[in-house]
Amino acid sequence: AALALLCGSAAAVGVWKWLGKRQIQKKIEEARRTRDEGVKKMAKAVQQFREQVPHVQTDAILSLPLLELTERLQEGSLYPKIVLYTYLEKALEVTQQTNCLRHFIPECEEQLQEIQRQREKGLLYGIPVSIKDHIGHKGHLVTCGLVQCLGTPVQEDSVLVKVLKRQGAIPFAMTNVPQSLFNYDCSNPIFGQTLNPFNHQKSPGGSSGGEGALIAGGGSILGIGSDVGGSIRLPSSFCGLCGLKPTAERLSVWCTHLLNVDVFSRPNPVPCALGPMARDVDSLALCMKALLCQDMFWLDPTVPPIPFNEEVYSSSAPLRVGYYDTDGYFPLPPCMRRAVQETRGALQAAGHQLVPFSPPRIHYVMNELFLKTFFADGGRAWLDVFTGGTVDPNLKSQVNCCKIPKLGKKLLALILKPLQFLLLLKFKNIATISTCRSVKEMWNHHHQIEAYRTEFIARWRELRLDVVLCPVLGPAFTTGYPGKLLTAISSTMLYNVLNFPAGVVRVSTVTEADEEELKLYRGCCDDPWDRTLKQVCDKETVGRPVAVQCVALPWQEELCLRFMKEVETLSREK
Repeated sequence: AALALLCGSAAAVGVWKWLGKRQIQKKIEEARRTRDEGVKKMAKAVQQFREQVPHVQTDAILSLPLLELTERLQEGSLYPKIVLYTYLEKALEVTQQTNCLRHFIPECEEQLQEIQRQREKGLLYGIPVSIKDHIGHKGHLVTCGLVQCLGTPVQEDSVLVKVLKRQGAIPFAMTNVPQSLFNYDCSNPIFGQTLNPFNHQKSPGGSSGGEGALIAGGGSILGIGSDVGGSIRLPSSFCGLCGLKPTAERLSVWCTHLLNVDVFSRPNPVPCALGPMARDVDSLALCMKALLCQDMFWLDPTVPPIPFNEEVYSSSAPLRVGYYDTDGYFPLPPCMRRAVQETRGALQAAGHQLVPFSPPRIHYVMNELFLKTFFADGGRAWLDVFTGGTVDPNLKSQVNCCKIPKLGKKLLALILKPLQFLLLLKFKNIATISTCRSVKEMWNHHHQIEAYRTEFIARWRELRLDVVLCPVLGPAFTTGYPGKLLTAISSTMLYNVLNFPAGVVRVSTVTEADEEELKLYRGCCDDPWDRTLKQVCDKETVGRPVAVQCVALPWQEELCLRFMKEVETLSREK
């Protein structure tokens, strides 16, 4: 009888698990079906428009820079409907190739009618804009690539979407993201893997990877991403775009869902920032100018009422530029260091003053400040977001490491310690993250971040710097590999901890000489992480975009953009 009861219980558990998996699969299938139906409806609408207006010069419209496009729309030589359907058609083509869209926004047609009723044309009048999955738009889901978020649609537009609409923009698509947003690849079990439009074996970066792929493929002229460790800057680097991570509080994040369970929106000393992504720096500046308006300040009183300073952005005064080509933590491929050195030379030749700069204690920042912020509880809150769902293969290594019991992590650290100090440092990031065991420890952790910011700014001031030029991770990794190299994001992560505005500009492409030099790459100590980086960068990379990172002090987005514009101009001249 006992054996029969045991067998019956085991069978019941098996059935319960099967039913749970079946329910998950049904939710995923329904989400995919909804997306596919939306794509079909949009394709039909585009076809009807093409039949009504057969002689649209699609390529000419798509080739216009944002500033010229806005000018044509403002003066009436182009109509918003023609521009919208041109970009809808192109977005359909790009997502078929790259799987970059999570959903079209059918309400874009209503917004098209609404802007024609507005008394004044906003700065973004008639401009189609794409937004990242977790930026709330009324009537649409915010999924973060998680099954448990396939529930109730958002009831209200986020503040940022409201301001975009009031400035005449037309949000038309929501783009794909990696599961839980905590990865710089772009894949989730619901909507799948997004591909780099330049090479489908490569990742577009993440977590704003859908934005990166759509804009780089020509399917959007302006997008809004978010950045908590490099999530705007890494896709911009991988896809050859310009992207700006502002000071976190410069733009509103109200009604922007950082996971429905809000694992990253708890009181956090390393806050998330929303920012623009586009093909050129002038587009970023126009977007910031449009967003930093009275509507933004009224809708979200926590945003400092600081309008965009056009005078700073337009200045041509020489800059005092700090620079470094490695942070000493994770050596980047030769092409990324070359990009910094060539840009340094071009800036110097243009009359700017270049000063060597070395960011302090990056190992400490990466191991103790950044990762401890998000895994202060050992990763338990993060693991909770996968409850009732499946884990994307690109995240399994991180998830499995977080599942290691505390005692196991300590034993692992002891085993690795005699092998190699640097190996331990890198492994610690993934498997042996220290936790905050009390409220007092948490407050002390917050204090340590503030103390580091003070130290960094003191060094900056001591050298009388205006801005800093430094590397960014790239070129684009092969899909699946970003999850194996979490530690490689130190170049971008630093400026999230500091909460400095930082942007990425494409300045070059990978050359055959870069590939030859990569053969000699040994990294820090030729360990598994260094060899993995070499492996993902040595195939089909010639011609891929190479970028640099530009940084300014907090609240100086206009100066950061001005510096980015200078770098962009010099690289184009070269």
